[in-house]
Amino acid sequence: MPELPEVETVRRGLDKWVSGRRIAAVDVLHPRAIRRHLPGAEHFASILAGRRVGAVMRRGKYLWLPLDDEDALVGHLGMSGQLLMQPASAAAETHLRIRFTFDDDGPELRFVDQRTFGGLSVSAGGAVLPAELAHIALDPVDPLFVDDAFVERLRKRHTEVKRALLDQTLISGVGNIYADEALWRAGLHGARDTSQLSRPVVRRLLAHVRDVLNEAIGQGGTSFDALYVNVNGESGYFDRSLNAYGREGLPCNRCGSPIRREAFMNRSSYSCPRCQPRPRLAPR
Repeated sequence: MPELPEVETVRRGLDKWVSGRRIAAVDVLHPRAIRRHLPGAEHFASILAGRRVGAVMRRGKYLWLPLDDEDALVGHLGMSGQLLMQPASAAAETHLRIRFTFDDDGPELRFVDQRTFGGLSVSAGGAVLPAELAHIALDPVDPLFVDDAFVERLRKRHTEVKRALLDQTLISGVGNIYADEALWRAGLHGARDTSQLSRPVVRRLLAHVRDVLNEAIGQGGTSFDALYVNVNGESGYFDRSLNAYGREGLPCNRCGSPIRREAFMNRSSYSCPRCQPRPRLAPR
């Protein structure tokens, strides 16, 4: 699933190509792509036609396009969603789900989603912040993110530190890849108990989370396959900078020990057995 760097890369592309343009028509080609828009496809298309798009926004892994009637078009990429800018003459993608045309006859916006886990919906009155996203915490690259509050909230919990990093109500935008990378940089095993971490340790971890996210944004995110691309169809290349995630058996870039893979929440965690020793007792 795309994490903050990938979604932020898409947001920046959309803001460049879509902001300020007026939607002429919307063609919904697969109902599952708008399943969160309960009134259905006809209502989705009619309520968007004629609306002008404002500056594209993001909260965690969600995007929204403010509209000039104070509503918003909310998007989540899911596992394989793509928002692509394409000339009208371009052939339809195999998994094209929604097509947006604009009144300036410029490039179309296309929502393509192979696995149909993502989707778009209209949030009434959601231009500033859609109500559907209000429960999601700020992310650490947001200028309004408060480091002190995060440190205290994390230390009051009694859970594994990696689980805390993936909790979108505590800190948003961080997923499996970037949690592993930040923990590697901080020298912490993901099973460490948050309540046992000192304030300086949490601050150091947060700094590494922020650095990893910013570096990944600068490289267009991480692409392991063709499912994640930016609005121009280009892959990110932060995968070349990974130190832990997906590197099972390869030497640690810090100490040379083989990177280990461990089961974690139906997924995998990657860490260095020497730089990130397991805690003696995992939290309850």
